Amino acid sequence: MRTMGKLVRAVTAGIVIVAAGHGVAGAQSSGSADGLLPWAASGPAGLQASGAALADGLTGTVLWSREANTPVPIASIAKVMTAVVVIIGGDLERPVTVPQEVVGYCAEHNGSTAGLVPGEVLTARQLLYGLLLPSGCDAAYTVAESFGPGQQGFLAKMNETARVMGLGGTHFTDPSGLPNPGDYTTHSTPADLVALAVRAMNLPPFREIVGARDYFVPAGPGNREHRWQTTNRLLQEYPGTIGIKTGNTNAAGHCLLFETVRAGIPLIGVVLHSSDHSSAAAKDDAVRMLDWAYGPILRVLEPVGG
Repeated sequence: MRTMGKLVRAVTAGIVIVAAGHGVAGAQSSGSADGLLPWAASGPAGLQASGAALADGLTGTVLWSREANTPVPIASIAKVMTAVVVIIGGDLERPVTVPQEVVGYCAEHNGSTAGLVPGEVLTARQLLYGLLLPSGCDAAYTVAESFGPGQQGFLAKMNETARVMGLGGTHFTDPSGLPNPGDYTTHSTPADLVALAVRAMNLPPFREIVGARDYFVPAGPGNREHRWQTTNRLLQEYPGTIGIKTGNTNAAGHCLLFETVRAGIPLIGVVLHSSDHSSAAAKDDAVRMLDWAYGPILRVLEPVGG
């Protein structure tokens, strides 16, 4: 079901009022912004994703969606919850030793890595950069072992956090979102993911990490040097992007969970299975959704700076 939220109607009507206060000729307040800012009722055009949602970034109110409540695999977007559990647990300066098992874990499922070496010691905060920027499955396994403690203990915390957040269509069986034990055992819905993103982006450490384009860990007594770059192309290619996470497995396809702020208005969205082969397709789907939402707002505001 595709819906336009009352919240955006109120926000955009408020924008018109503000614009009028700045001398935009003919701008009038209205009980509804539909006539002033006509979004296409069919939603963003050309979207390839099988599931998607766009929401207000403050409240999580869904403004438009496709298959909003259909559970599907989410690949490395699961790492958002992994990071949330670690941050909620506190003690981000805790030293954590990379376990031997990370090598076999990543190799078995062909998981992306942060280049961690068994035996090296990094802080939990540093590992979160390795988790969220290069999407390191080795970092996910490492923090799960430390903060569970153990994989099953950590997964229990992930699922309990999802339950407390009211994410009824979400379940985790792997801290990386890898197909472990099966392609569909870790899953979520577009509506649940934007709700999770709102919660995650309200955590200052999380927000800082996913807003970074790169991160450098100098070599130290217990660790090698690491240079990590984000996999989120939207951060570099779309104005106002502030996070958050990519994902890709064979079953999930290419996915992207994202947040932008333009004209002071935060929007959080997700696209799931935009393509089997191209991360650019997920980025392009996100751009289509954001342009569809922001376009009318920016056209109204344009005379303010003129």
